[in-house]
Amino acid sequence: MNKPKTDPSRWWDQPLAQLDAAQWEALCDGCGRCCLHKLEDADTGELFATNVACKLLDRKNGRCTDYPNRKKWVADCVQLSKNKLEELEWLPTTCAYKLRAFGEPLYDWHYLESGSRESVHEAGMSTRGWTISEVDAGELEFHLTDRDL
Repeated sequence: MNKPKTDPSRWWDQPLAQLDAAQWEALCDGCGRCCLHKLEDADTGELFATNVACKLLDRKNGRCTDYPNRKKWVADCVQLSKNKLEELEWLPTTCAYKLRAFGEPLYDWHYLESGSRESVHEAGMSTRGWTISEVDAGELEFHLTDRDL
């Protein structure tokens, strides 16, 4: 049973500015969707989702395989921060960072709510089962998907 939303042990309900570094990192739901390549229309700026994942993403678990050193391997990897959230329109609409930045609660399938890291996958909200690594993908244009960003 979930604790009441006013319970002080529910640190994830606090404003993002009040979270410490460990809490910030723990807020990630492990969906892995922020690590999928997107294509941008040069004329309109519109973004399109693909099913192609960063080479470092463990697509089964939705986690980076070398998180501390990811910038060494993927120079354009974006490090999320409280200051950047509003400008990163490509973050999934279900992203815990994005939700909390706008004062919204986490989804029931988020592990902090459900108590299980598997719930994001069971809810179909992760990269598990429908993505391909950029190592194997080829041209991104052939991997467009109708899934939401």
